[in-house]
Amino acid sequence: MDSSLWTCLILLSLASASFAANPRTPIDVPFGRNYVPTWAFDHIQYLNGGSEIQLHLDKYTGTGFQSKGSYLFGHFSMYIKLVPGDSAGTVTAFYLSSTTAEHDEIDFEFLGNRTGQPYILQTNVFTGGKGDREQRIYLWFDPTTQYHRYSVLWNMYQIIFFVDDYPIRVFKNSNDLGVKFPFNQPMKIYNSLWNADDWATRGGLEKTDWSKAPFIASYKGFHIDGCEASVNAKFCDTQGKRWWDQPEFRDLDAAQWQKLAWVRNKYTIYNYCTDRKRYPQVPSECTRDRDI
Repeated sequence: MDSSLWTCLILLSLASASFAANPRTPIDVPFGRNYVPTWAFDHIQYLNGGSEIQLHLDKYTGTGFQSKGSYLFGHFSMYIKLVPGDSAGTVTAFYLSSTTAEHDEIDFEFLGNRTGQPYILQTNVFTGGKGDREQRIYLWFDPTTQYHRYSVLWNMYQIIFFVDDYPIRVFKNSNDLGVKFPFNQPMKIYNSLWNADDWATRGGLEKTDWSKAPFIASYKGFHIDGCEASVNAKFCDTQGKRWWDQPEFRDLDAAQWQKLAWVRNKYTIYNYCTDRKRYPQVPSECTRDRDI
């Protein structure tokens, strides 16, 4: 190999390494450090001194929990083991949301299915009260047998959804294209297990089989690394100083783009960016996000 070409390859490799965008390793803490129950307290079971919890859903109620604080940007993750067996009609959710009418929201929603059929993971992003940005994938593993980590990295430049260390979706800040981006509404983190058999499985055709209740989803990890702010705050007072604000987290690196392409090519079953019935004209952020 020509020496000049070899030198260029080394420099490119070093540049790629220096701008790798892997989030910091999450710190697992007990449930009570960062979260409180929100409703149906008797449907939450605490295990291992509160380092693990189970949410129970029956025909009377589901249940859920939320973060103690509100956050503007950061890295948030949860280990989740989904409802096993026949989970049709159920939704296990992990999401961030503001509390205003024109709210911002970042969603993981796990849509249950009949026994033997795969779970569907739906993601969505609301900005200024507008959603309709669903993407749906199948997972490449059985999410009911072991814990897997689901996480969100959110900064001024992008929102990345991760499954373990695989980015499955990127929503870029395309404010310059006239697309709103969540940047000034603090969000709480919510988790819940609830019945949505009017839409969750095959558009509501498959109903929840209550003879299989209680349905149980398990959680642990409870990692939060964010800029905590009052609900009324419009900016983060440490903006630009935290690790997720740094240049290496303004985009995915080459290896992450490759992983994302693998997920899109093999496991994506719906993407609003390519839905010409709903969007005859391609949404401008989809071009920016390389989603078409």
